[in-house]
Amino acid sequence: MSLYKNLFKQTAIYGLATVIPRMMSFLLTPLYTSPGVLDLAEYGQVSEIFAYMIFFNVILAYGMETAFFRFYNKEADKEKVVATTTISLFWSTLAFLVVALSLRNQLAVWSGFDAKYVTYTIWIVILDALVIAPFSQLRAKQRPMRYAAIKIGNVALNFAFNIFFLIFLPKLAHANPDGLFAKIYVEDFQIGYIFVSNIIASAATLVALSGGYFRLKWQFDAGLWKQMFRYGWPILFAGIAFAINEQFDKILLSKLLPAEIAHEEVGVYAACYKMGLFMVLFRTAYTLGIEPFFFSHAGQENAKQTYATVTKYFVIFGSFILLSVIVTADILKQFIIRDPSYWQAMKVVPLIILANFFLGIYTNLSVWYKLIDKTHIGAWISLVGAAVTLILNFLLIPFMEAQGHNGYMGSAIATIAAYGTMMAMSYFMGRKAYPIPYDMKRIGGYMGISILFSGVSFYFFRENYYVGAALMLLFLYFIYHNEKDTLQKIIKRRTGKTIPVIKDEEEEL
Repeated sequence: MSLYKNLFKQTAIYGLATVIPRMMSFLLTPLYTSPGVLDLAEYGQVSEIFAYMIFFNVILAYGMETAFFRFYNKEADKEKVVATTTISLFWSTLAFLVVALSLRNQLAVWSGFDAKYVTYTIWIVILDALVIAPFSQLRAKQRPMRYAAIKIGNVALNFAFNIFFLIFLPKLAHANPDGLFAKIYVEDFQIGYIFVSNIIASAATLVALSGGYFRLKWQFDAGLWKQMFRYGWPILFAGIAFAINEQFDKILLSKLLPAEIAHEEVGVYAACYKMGLFMVLFRTAYTLGIEPFFFSHAGQENAKQTYATVTKYFVIFGSFILLSVIVTADILKQFIIRDPSYWQAMKVVPLIILANFFLGIYTNLSVWYKLIDKTHIGAWISLVGAAVTLILNFLLIPFMEAQGHNGYMGSAIATIAAYGTMMAMSYFMGRKAYPIPYDMKRIGGYMGISILFSGVSFYFFRENYYVGAALMLLFLYFIYHNEKDTLQKIIKRRTGKTIPVIKDEEEEL
């Protein structure tokens, strides 16, 4: 039981390090879409640029983060792993900086964005790449509190500067035209201020983690690096494929839709995409805590049973989040997306939430190919998902638009199809290579009922919260009915009572 307590404790802390920053960033959405700050097209451009950032973040990490965790737990000389990883990422990042800055004008022409925004983007991804190794060390050495403090500080600083630049600076400048604030204020520079805020926050984070560089023994082990690179390069391709699945729809929307509506459509879609935040937060926090846990627990005798149990409870919590968010979506949108002009894209919300749920399940199922050092399988699965994303986006965006629907519905359908395909592939392939005794009857039951109830609530009884509440209570009863034995054991343990248990049930706890 202490094993699970440790897992849940770390997941909770990492969750705070994810939830709080994401919530702070999320609070910027109504700011960005408010009149006088960014219009629909400008918000669409910001969303597209952030989509490109995801690709560069993956490329600059090139799988070394996951390779670090694998070899840190595997090698006796852990400091050698730290030094090799850090040196590799440091020099590759500096090389990228030189090349990217020299080509920034060409990148601006190719992407269609102003050159200064391209320059800001380059600096943001560079600063973020330089903290990959220090953050990985904190996770590997199980220092979640420091990790959380720095992550939260990063986004708090970004949040504060966004508020200052976009709200207070214009007012201060106009109130005193001859003052200091008027001299630093630039008209119609809202998009630029968003990226300047990110640069300041990323630079501060690097300073906070710079001690890792100063304490580092700059001794590079070429042999170890080759092993780590061989392990990590498939993860690079998997990461690129993931970025395609997660972000490329926004880029394709801007390219495939008519120019006069492209950025506006991206802006509306990106805003309602934010409604998937709750499932993303759960999935991301869980992933941060579970990846080191999977590797550290791999040598235990009951490892497979542990993985199966953890996956089942992930599905239980995820299923309830899916249902509760979809039932209350029309309440939540009033706090999250305050401009009603964006609500036209609310129809994508159930698909996006379910797609992120599928991705979370895939994260659980993907443990098998990481533990047997066949990460190239994960790369192939992700590439298949990326192919589904690209093909369906290319087909469905223009088709939906031609049929009088919005092109972004095609993107939402492509997203759920891609993650569903990846989830199914990983499960069926893992059954042969590394069989884990998943309780598919209960897992399938929880998922199926949650999806059914969500569809009934959103498409047939939308904004009927009596029906929605009844469905949620019914689903909770279904969980209790199936898990009551486990729940009763946990309750009796906490109250100090002892009861006889069957050995297999004790192991499941």
